[in-house]
Amino acid sequence: MIARYQTPEMAALWSPEHRFRVWAEVERLALEAWEDLGAVPAGVAERLARALPAGDFEPEFSERVAAIEAETHHDVVAFVRALAERSGDAAVRRYLHYGLTSSDVVDTAQNRLLAEALDLILAELEELLAALVDLAVRYKHTPAVGRTHGVHAEPTAFGLRFLSFYAAALRDRERLRRAREAIATAVVSGSVGNYAHTPPEVEAHVAGRLGLVPEPVSTQVAPRDRHAEVLAALAVYGANLERVAVELRHLQRTEVLETTEPFREGQTGSSSMPHKKNPVALENVSGLARLLKSNLQAGLENVALWHERDISHSSVERVILPDSTTLAHYLTRRLTRVLRGLAVHEDRIRKNLELTRGLVYSQRVLNLLIEKGLERDRAYRLVQRNAMRCWEEGRELAELLAADPENPLTPGELAAAFDPAHYLRYVDTIYARFGL
Repeated sequence: MIARYQTPEMAALWSPEHRFRVWAEVERLALEAWEDLGAVPAGVAERLARALPAGDFEPEFSERVAAIEAETHHDVVAFVRALAERSGDAAVRRYLHYGLTSSDVVDTAQNRLLAEALDLILAELEELLAALVDLAVRYKHTPAVGRTHGVHAEPTAFGLRFLSFYAAALRDRERLRRAREAIATAVVSGSVGNYAHTPPEVEAHVAGRLGLVPEPVSTQVAPRDRHAEVLAALAVYGANLERVAVELRHLQRTEVLETTEPFREGQTGSSSMPHKKNPVALENVSGLARLLKSNLQAGLENVALWHERDISHSSVERVILPDSTTLAHYLTRRLTRVLRGLAVHEDRIRKNLELTRGLVYSQRVLNLLIEKGLERDRAYRLVQRNAMRCWEEGRELAELLAADPENPLTPGELAAAFDPAHYLRYVDTIYARFGL
């Protein structure tokens, strides 16, 4: 992912220095397991550990791996040689990578990295959830116009849209948690996945120390439907982030202007029009969500590999796994900042609710007429003809209905029909479903 859309945490997680550190940990843990089995002399794993940095490798180590790979054209061979060089220990040189194949290291480490990445996303998601709750509760009883097909429909609570986003984010959290559980497997089963050269005890030891579980059956590589599940969860999450962004972008349109994203001192909205305050952060969320969603297709294509394995998935995953997790983390953080600084213009919310001169109360009037004794078709025609006059003549619907000789509603009943409180009477019930 280009630096513009990275977060520092994801940049560090997917750096070669961190990736190689996790690869080295897989190698060290495998040596520990071999020592327990008596196949490797005691202390070899510890001697390797002494050659490892406390944190991630230095850039110089990555450069050395790259230099060797330029000759070998094999990244794991290059890594093993560079690590053996670094150790300067004869026993480590002899037993490093013993019984392992490349995928044992790469897939196990990659699954661990994906679990770490999902943990970062889930932590950031908690901040997003909190921001959505704040807005939902703050505007819980604020009457606003609801829209269907982009057209004013009926009054609703302004906060309900944020509660709906919150509910979707809760579902996203569960999907991401399930995806994390699905990807947290270790594959240390050998060249065709049958443990011919490395017994299951080695895999179990590596998995346990890395917080993973052994893959029940592998073919050298971890089955790629697990990675597709992660990408699917991230794609749905991206779609829900885009849903929030699109709604707030609509609400920022000049004709609506019920909300505006933060616009800081010194910020400019246009190179030519000084008055512009554009929803650029929200448009950024919408645009990058498209990229996040599109990566799922490539992940699905990776599921079907030849026989026990091929590497057609490898090049794809070098791009889409770091990019998708990084995008999800970045988008969550950016949208949370927008929500935390969102300006809500309650005066415009009231004006928009009144913009159509009472048309949004038409169904309430219809139902009251039916309750009064009119047949539905007659009641519908009565309301509709006055609503059409309201559209065409710019007059108040309540005024037109009051003057209609076929209207049986009393002035008090008619006034009650145009009270937005009727539309908010079950809002508390909805919120209570979320403990709010």
